[in-house]
Amino acid sequence: MGLAMLLKKASLVGAFFVAAIWQLPAQALCTLPADLQGGVQSVAVRQVIDGDTLRLKDGRNVRLIGINAPEIGRKGRPSEPYAVAARQRLQALVKASGGRVELLPGTEPRDKYKRTLAHVFDRSGHNLEEQLLGEGLGYRIAVAPNIALRDCHQQAEQAARSARAGLWGQPPVIAPGHLRQAGFALVAGQVQSVEHRGGAIWIELGHSLVLQVPARLSRNFAPDFTGGLEGRRVEARGWVLDRSRKGGLKPGQARWMLPLTDPTMLERQ
Repeated sequence: MGLAMLLKKASLVGAFFVAAIWQLPAQALCTLPADLQGGVQSVAVRQVIDGDTLRLKDGRNVRLIGINAPEIGRKGRPSEPYAVAARQRLQALVKASGGRVELLPGTEPRDKYKRTLAHVFDRSGHNLEEQLLGEGLGYRIAVAPNIALRDCHQQAEQAARSARAGLWGQPPVIAPGHLRQAGFALVAGQVQSVEHRGGAIWIELGHSLVLQVPARLSRNFAPDFTGGLEGRRVEARGWVLDRSRKGGLKPGQARWMLPLTDPTMLERQ
């Protein structure tokens, strides 16, 4: 299925969305690695929960690997920008695939919520995470060890970002001093200091945020990962934690901590 057909199907979610897609350059398809094709499962989708989660007819909930879509509003909270559009687009992609998709489970097969972690492809072999990222309907993420399509997803997001498509129309990058709550965030700032202790790496951004490479993941980061970082402006992404909760903040510590789950979650500017 070519881009023209995808654009035609995108009309299902509104003309405003099609206009955004037309701005995008052609993308290289995220293909299924040949050595992993034997692990693919063909499944029927019962429901699209949001822009990165499916419920299958066999009862499993599937969290798409490599993308974090904006949150749908719940319990009286409004939906984040493009959250509804992301869900509608994923619904359209599943429908165009006849309600069935191909799952490639991750090396780490489940998350802490017992959801199946998988890359998802349509019946033509197109990767759904790449399509959503390439249309500006989610943020690229990489959480080791589930990084088989990391580079392709990074290219897809960069294409959307360059075209200012979807949520990149107003880039949601904030300064460390503007953090107000825990949760997923893109943060940009200048590195004040870098420390190695306890097997972990600690990268201070301003006085309110520290980036952490956990000791258990440090083997995934090259020895020169922190080379030249001090004084450099960087952009980091991930799930920010509030260390002041339950009295966990010690004197002199930054309130916010953002664990880095993969080297590509930090970019030098």
